[in-house]
Amino acid sequence: MRARSTRLVTTVGVVVAASALIAGCTGNTASTETSAAAAATAAASAAGSAAADAAGSANDAPGEMVKIGFSAPAADHGWMGAITKAAQDEAAKFSDVELVVAEGTNDVNLQISQIETFINDKVDAIVMLPFDGAALTDVATKAMEAGITVINVDREFSSPFAARSTVLGDNYGMGVSAGTYMCEKFGDNPDAIIAEIAGIDSLPLTQDRSKGFADALAGCGLKVSNRVAAEFTVESGEKAAANLLQAAPKIDGLWNHDDDQGVGVMAAIEAAGRDEFVMVGGAGSANVMRAIQADDTVLKATVIYPSTQAADGIDLARMIVQGKALGDLVEVEAPRKVMLYAPVVTKDNVDQYLPTAFES
Repeated sequence: MRARSTRLVTTVGVVVAASALIAGCTGNTASTETSAAAAATAAASAAGSAAADAAGSANDAPGEMVKIGFSAPAADHGWMGAITKAAQDEAAKFSDVELVVAEGTNDVNLQISQIETFINDKVDAIVMLPFDGAALTDVATKAMEAGITVINVDREFSSPFAARSTVLGDNYGMGVSAGTYMCEKFGDNPDAIIAEIAGIDSLPLTQDRSKGFADALAGCGLKVSNRVAAEFTVESGEKAAANLLQAAPKIDGLWNHDDDQGVGVMAAIEAAGRDEFVMVGGAGSANVMRAIQADDTVLKATVIYPSTQAADGIDLARMIVQGKALGDLVEVEAPRKVMLYAPVVTKDNVDQYLPTAFES
């Protein structure tokens, strides 16, 4: 199976259970039986791997043509721009995929119109990152009722009937990962001052990130002492960070929810001449990863919120329309929901994640 398919399987959370072989305490018979059991287990494992590889190859082989309509918000920040580019790059890998990309828009009514056009054009599938999941639910349901496979990306619809499959980042998991990192750094210091620069507080995704962060910190006896919210932009990040730094003359650890707004956060930190704390980013931009690699700023880590979600959506749409499934799973249907992992990127593993990072 290609690397992309393997990543999809990983995000579903496939758990491989290892069987324990119990040998007798004495005697050659027990030893022989154990060896035979081990050999049988190894043979079964090899057969399973071969079957998975064969399934992966079958998925990669060209099939019937699949026309996919793609719609997402305007690329007004790095992460959103990377979403669309990754989808286009993924579609280009397949000779049996025709991708029709609607112009990015933050106008809900215009996005609804785009989806209606896809329905009228009788596309085979629609991969959509809705500007507003609730507002796009009805038209997505209409597409599904027309026999079109809809893949929902990042912002969930309000009805399970609006999409065949949904690909999500793990917002709560982002907070947990960031909080766990802080616990590793400061868990032995109950007086550590932990600060947080959130995104837009009215959004459920921001609320989920903050809840995950607080829950993880509570596990090691820490809490957020200073918190401000920004708006996922450079300008708002700089303003929010300036306010936070003025209110908190000393900080030990700082989590910034979003690396795009983090450009402004870093500008405020540098202007204030502050370097006494450890900062963790959010989303996983290339400029933050390069700073982590260089190890010459307060930025020591970031938490991934994958910009590959729509690319995964393209893969799922193609597989579902062609009647395929994930080769490394026993299940014969593609999953209903895929939640991507939120790993922590540090200097030790940054080389692994930098190639798929987005530019802020």
